[in-house]
Amino acid sequence: MLWPRPVPLIGDPTSSADRASDPAAWAFPPQARQAAYDVMAARRDIRRFRPDPVPEEVLRRVLQAGHTAPSVGHSQPWRFLVVRDPALRDRAAWMAERHKISQAEGLEPEAARRLLDLKLDGVREAPLGVVVCCDRRAPAAGVLGRATFPDADVWSCVAAVQNIWLAARAEGLGLGWVTLFDPAELAELLALPEGVVTLGWLCLGWPDERPPAPGLERRGWSRRMPLEEVVLTDRWPGGPGTAPPPPVSHLRAPDQAAVVAPRDRADRLLTVPESLGVLDRALDRILALRPEGVSGGRLVLVGADHPVAAAGVSAFPGRVTADVLGAAVAGTAMGVVAARAAGLRAVVVDAGVGDGPVPGAVPARPRDARGDLVERDALTARDRDALEEVGRTLGRQAAADGLVVLGEVGVGNTTVAAALAAALLGLPAGDVVGLGSGADTAMVERKRAVVAAALERLRAGAAAEPGAAAEPGRAGAVPPVDPGAALCRVGGPEFAVLAGVVRGAAEEGGVVVLDGLATAVAALLVVRREPAVAAHLVAGQRSREAAHPRVLTALGLEPLLDLRLRAGEGVGGCLAAGLLRDGLRIRAEAARVTD
Repeated sequence: MLWPRPVPLIGDPTSSADRASDPAAWAFPPQARQAAYDVMAARRDIRRFRPDPVPEEVLRRVLQAGHTAPSVGHSQPWRFLVVRDPALRDRAAWMAERHKISQAEGLEPEAARRLLDLKLDGVREAPLGVVVCCDRRAPAAGVLGRATFPDADVWSCVAAVQNIWLAARAEGLGLGWVTLFDPAELAELLALPEGVVTLGWLCLGWPDERPPAPGLERRGWSRRMPLEEVVLTDRWPGGPGTAPPPPVSHLRAPDQAAVVAPRDRADRLLTVPESLGVLDRALDRILALRPEGVSGGRLVLVGADHPVAAAGVSAFPGRVTADVLGAAVAGTAMGVVAARAAGLRAVVVDAGVGDGPVPGAVPARPRDARGDLVERDALTARDRDALEEVGRTLGRQAAADGLVVLGEVGVGNTTVAAALAAALLGLPAGDVVGLGSGADTAMVERKRAVVAAALERLRAGAAAEPGAAAEPGRAGAVPPVDPGAALCRVGGPEFAVLAGVVRGAAEEGGVVVLDGLATAVAALLVVRREPAVAAHLVAGQRSREAAHPRVLTALGLEPLLDLRLRAGEGVGGCLAAGLLRDGLRIRAEAARVTD
């Protein structure tokens, strides 16, 4: 006698006979299968996003898809950190741009250019950031399957990322996976505990592009390999057998709608997308801050002398600073002439030139005694704060004119700029000291010795930024120093004024065009304290100074010009400003297409 098979109320109701009679019966219907394959084939890495919000119920469905991913030992090590805070997005975007430029420096030129063409704006543009974290605090031996493959928890989180990506595509959302971060730096930004790691940053939102093919394939970075090239049988061919929490930021970069709007307008031009290359990106940045564009601008030219010049680190006598600033007041110095040619006004600031004020210049001179970097601090805290406040006022005023171009003049200030760069970036003197204007080999050695001595004084007495560390194995480097402390200890008065200009202009929503190393270092002093300021900066040029590329990388900026200029005074920034104004005019007057 045969009895009915007990069918469980929980679990698999099928019998071995059922499964043997039709092994493929578990498959979804053809239409559902095809839909799944269509979603996989249509998955794209999206870099352009609309600012429209993602409904909570849609976000929940997408995250639920991630939560249904397979995990080794059913450990479910993923944690989905949803980032909405604009300040966190600002800082993350700045970090990603820095690492993109840093990575490009290690590639051959053509590959570097293609990498720099990749857009990371989604970190700011996308209404949501989702950081998939892996909680690795459980001992590997205690999780089934991890004792033999300890990294299986990370693989499980990757499966969750893929599920999120596919669910987003099915919902019509775009997702971009950004991994151009230092993992420790990103973990510090998000206050992750020890033992919790990230898998990069997912930009999530409604896409502002609908690419028919993967982005890197379209840009010629790589191609999809034929399946036959990646399927092997049995054995490998030829092998055997065959930081402390970030500072509170009071500034904000433009919101998503402001960032997306200029690109929308550019898409209506009768030209291919990003036809102006690096210039297009700078124009998008300007128009996100000033949708009406800019019709003019102002060169803020700041001059100062430095006690360190007595160490023989300049090829020119100290009186040259006063001569150039006097010519600037008269309207004949090269920087002011370049500003006039670019349609900019000029304001000339005396931040401590010679023994007395420069007639006609805005006075912003230190009141206290100044040091030479090696034996004594360059500025007192009182002077630093007062000079920054003067610059802040000038920056706010200049932003009303349009573009704010930074310029500087000062005998010996390339040595000061190099010392500041080394202190901020944790680099040894040999990595930051260059020829300057007119220097010879012996002078370069003196500059290097001065910077090394200044760094040694920092190492002996300065309080390093909490959690910071110098690059491993860099002899002569110090851990990166707090910006305010660095400005006092190895800075100079014009750097304080310029830093104030950067901050004041950003507070007014202005666009700051940097010139050479000194102006870039001044900007870095501000960005280290207020990351959102990075969205207000344009690198006008890359100079010949050894530290300049490193500082631009730290700012996450790609320069518009690379003319190997030795002129200071904001000349390169003014040339770039003219280029920017031309680009804005092209955008405004070029033919449009219908939607």
